[in-house]
Amino acid sequence: MGQVIANASMSLDGYIAKLDNTIGRLFEWLQNGEVEVRTVDDRITLHMSRSSAEYWRTWVDGLGALVCGRTLFDFTDGWGGMHTIGVPVVVVTHRIPTGWIEAHPDAPFHFVTDGVEAGVAKAQEIAGERTVAVTAGTIARQCLELGLLDAVAVDLVPVVMGQGRPFFGELTTDDAPLGDPITCIQGDRVTHLVFPVATSGTQSSERQG
Repeated sequence: MGQVIANASMSLDGYIAKLDNTIGRLFEWLQNGEVEVRTVDDRITLHMSRSSAEYWRTWVDGLGALVCGRTLFDFTDGWGGMHTIGVPVVVVTHRIPTGWIEAHPDAPFHFVTDGVEAGVAKAQEIAGERTVAVTAGTIARQCLELGLLDAVAVDLVPVVMGQGRPFFGELTTDDAPLGDPITCIQGDRVTHLVFPVATSGTQSSERQG
């Protein structure tokens, strides 16, 4: 199985979105450079600094599936049936959006009602040896607390939001230790960081088994 990595652009004070789910300046680094990066959506072309473009391409090329929650799915309307990074999406939800599925019969979306662990397992089945990306927020927090994450990838943006939606939210367990960053790439108005998750011996054994 490939790695499971929570990823998001984040402000200096730890927020991934405003309270209304808009993102303010957090994604400006996707459009502030000279390198053109196309997406699966012909309407969306990114323009990044050279270092950010290289990091982005490596990240996207290694992805096999994305896991998100129902809040993000509803806010984006399921990205119109195809996520911008062009991989299958697993949505963890309590309710199957039957109307949306009927309107997007060919969309590579999978809806899991058995919880986060089942959602990640489904994504790993789809991704094979490729990476499973987990969106930040409630889903990332649950994955962290359940020992499902291998790493946390942060695109750190030099902006202070003051309030909003935190990367993980309020943990229901003790502090979760992360290792020193194994990736640190400076872009234009963003720093790309990847932290390994320090799992307990019990969790490590379970993951390897």
